[in-house]
Amino acid sequence: IGAMFDQVLEAANLRLDPMTGGRYRFERDTVSVGGRSKRGLDVRVHDIETGRAREIITLSGGETFIAALSLALGLSDIVEMTNGAIRLDTIFIDEGFGSLDTENDAGTLDQVLQVLQNIVGERRAVGLISHVPLVQQAVPNGFTVHKGVNGSQIEVRIG
Repeated sequence: IGAMFDQVLEAANLRLDPMTGGRYRFERDTVSVGGRSKRGLDVRVHDIETGRAREIITLSGGETFIAALSLALGLSDIVEMTNGAIRLDTIFIDEGFGSLDTENDAGTLDQVLQVLQNIVGERRAVGLISHVPLVQQAVPNGFTVHKGVNGSQIEVRIG
């Protein structure tokens, strides 16, 4: 299990790197048991800026979203790589974008959207569910759901 988990973390790091500007890397935690060091299945984030590993729980809301997305993408990459018969063609991401920094109308949000655009380039479909205007503007094709007293209406956007 540990070796497979290392593969998932390495694949997740490839996804995490461009979304954080290279600041963070996942690593397995090392614990002492009976005077010996063992690597468990707990994950820490190594912060390049501080040179230290820290608990996942210390990440901000936006950083937690990016970490979870990176782990999900890394897991799907390893599943596909180890079992060629399984192709994970579609990913849906429901919210989370509102917690990302938008410095100069972009920032971390722009980095995440670029990674998702690269996934589309890998012949995968990415469905984004978001109320964030910058996300809606960045995605040319989509649906907008309008609530009404007589039910919801769906508007199709083709850009």
